[in-house]
Amino acid sequence: MSDTPEIRVTIAAPPSEVWDALRDRERIRHWHGWEFEGGPDGGLEQEIELIYFTDVETDERGILLNGDDRVDIEAVDGGTQVTLTRAAPSDDPEWAGYYDEITEGWITFLQQLRFAVERHPRDARRTVFLAGPVSASPAAVLGAGDLVPEEEYELDLPDGARRGRVHFRSEHQLGLVVDDWGDGLLVLSHDPAKSVGMALLSLYDVDDTRRSQLEAQWTEWWTTIAV
Repeated sequence: MSDTPEIRVTIAAPPSEVWDALRDRERIRHWHGWEFEGGPDGGLEQEIELIYFTDVETDERGILLNGDDRVDIEAVDGGTQVTLTRAAPSDDPEWAGYYDEITEGWITFLQQLRFAVERHPRDARRTVFLAGPVSASPAAVLGAGDLVPEEEYELDLPDGARRGRVHFRSEHQLGLVVDDWGDGLLVLSHDPAKSVGMALLSLYDVDDTRRSQLEAQWTEWWTTIAV
């Protein structure tokens, strides 16, 4: 990656709607990251507060986050372009080791932002998150390794036969719209250099029982590729 990578997504919505999704705490929690309980540093709400509201500056173009990453928005044909420009890598070798990982995280988050604004602008989201060392690409194991953006698919996922459309593809990530999850989103990632992977399920109109069932099914499958 370059010294200061730029991540761009175009969202089919006006800038005012995208700006609201970036500045309303309740809306942010339904696209940023995933649900997790508070530990020493707090849970999802505390993470949102730290990233988007603590020592953050806003201007007419966008937001300068406290880590010097910058989010800019502008009206374009088809909606709003969101550009996240990463801060320069740290001189601290330990922190610099996380730089590419954080960049990959922003790719996930901005694609989840696009998905939420376009398809679930006021809907609550539940999540299932799995990550760690893996023996193979999660997308390849599921038979999704060759899918391209906007392509329709039918796959046997850990919770059953599912269909939908490809939401996005990047060098290390694949996002799939899953019709049976209340029009949900599955993000799969794989870093072959580090042999680590991720599966992140965003669920809509799914109650606690169904979420727990999905978590159990996907966790059981994850053990088959985890190392």
